[in-house]
This record gives sequence, structure tokens and C-alpha cells, in this order.
Amino acid sequence: MSYTLITANRNYSSWSLRPWILMKALDIPFEDDIIYFEEDNYERFRAFAPNAQVPCLQHNGLKDDDRTIWDSLAIVEYLAERHEGVWPEDEKARTWARCTAAEMHGGFAPLRNICPMNVGVRAKLHEIETPLQRNVDRIRELFAEGLDSFGGPWLAGGRFTAVDAFYAPVAYRVRSFDLDIGAKGRAWVDHIIAHPAMQFWEKEALAEPHREISHEEEIAAVATVTEDFRVPV
Repeated sequence: MSYTLITANRNYSSWSLRPWILMKALDIPFEDDIIYFEEDNYERFRAFAPNAQVPCLQHNGLKDDDRTIWDSLAIVEYLAERHEGVWPEDEKARTWARCTAAEMHGGFAPLRNICPMNVGVRAKLHEIETPLQRNVDRIRELFAEGLDSFGGPWLAGGRFTAVDAFYAPVAYRVRSFDLDIGAKGRAWVDHIIAHPAMQFWEKEALAEPHREISHEEEIAAVATVTEDFRVPV
């Protein structure tokens, strides 16, 4: 039996990063398949994912049939049924981690829309409107709560788990837009970005020659790019 994880651009695809970093951090073997964003992804992505989105996990070589698992939360729960360590062992930490991951999965729309993930750039926002500030404040609160309650250095204790994977794209957003999530939150951001798997993801992101216009326009509309560490195109 084997896994194939289909993802998109390292530089932009925050949803792809979540299961990818989780599987890397927990040493769950998989084949890495990258399909870059283009102007119209629907038909291309429908070829492997029924929702025409990434990430998508393919579980091959099963006795009953091959399986396709789509949506990052569904992928994480599918893996949790088959591999130890996806969620914390401690029940209190596990409950908190699941709630916190679900909150990210279904919320934080202003953060997503105003501060899109772009690993290679640093940018200064034109302004921080109230909805975004509320998201930033909530992340500061969540990170401090997890680190204080479970002892760190990861959000739900001493091991990397799925809740860290769900907030991994936030680490790049915080760094790119210099968002103030407090000293405890920033320490977690530095800690996760230093993880070898995150360093590998970032190296590949910076080396991508591909630019997706709509993603670049999203940042230009809300911020001034002050530095760009990506390979020139």
C-alpha cells in the first residue's frame, strides 16, 4: 500500500502545506506530486480530485480498491485512523487541538483573503482593518493558550501534531506581513519555520520559477512588497 499526495505551488498553496508537513513531520512515506496552478484549474484538478482542489491524497494498493481522500481535514483524519501521533495522546490536549484545527479550517476568512500565503515575499500592509485585527488577536490568544496549557514547544505539547500542521501556513503569513501575534506566538512561528520539513518546503518555494497572476495581484492590492527572495523570472 502506498500514498500519493497531490499538492500545488509551494509558494502559494497553504491548503497543500497542511497534510504535507504533517506527513513529513511524522515520517509517513508518500509520493509527492505537484501540479501547478494555472488560470483555470477546474478540469485539470477534476482529473484527480472530485472537488477540483488540492490537496488530494490517493491511497493505492488496497485489497478492496484504491481510495481518493480530498480536503485537508479529511486527509488528516484519514491518516489519524492509520498512524499514531497525528493528534495528541492526552485527551485534554487532543480536544483542544481538534477544536483549534477546526477553527482554522472553517474560519479566519479575513486573514486568508487579506494576507495570502506567499512564502518568498515580505510585505507591508496598507492598513489593518478590524476583521483582520480580530483574526490576528484570536491567533495570538490561541497560541498563548496552547503553549501555556500544554507546555510547548508545539501548540498542543511536546510533539508536532495536526494542530501545528493546520497553522503552518499562518507562520508564513505572520512572517510575510509582520503580524503581531505576541512573543509566545512568534516563538512558535520561529520554531515551526526552523523545522527541517518546513525548510525544505521553503527552499522549493523560493526556487519555483512559476508566478500565478491572481495570487500576485492579491498581495499587490493590499500591501507593498518590500522584499522578494524568490528566484527571478
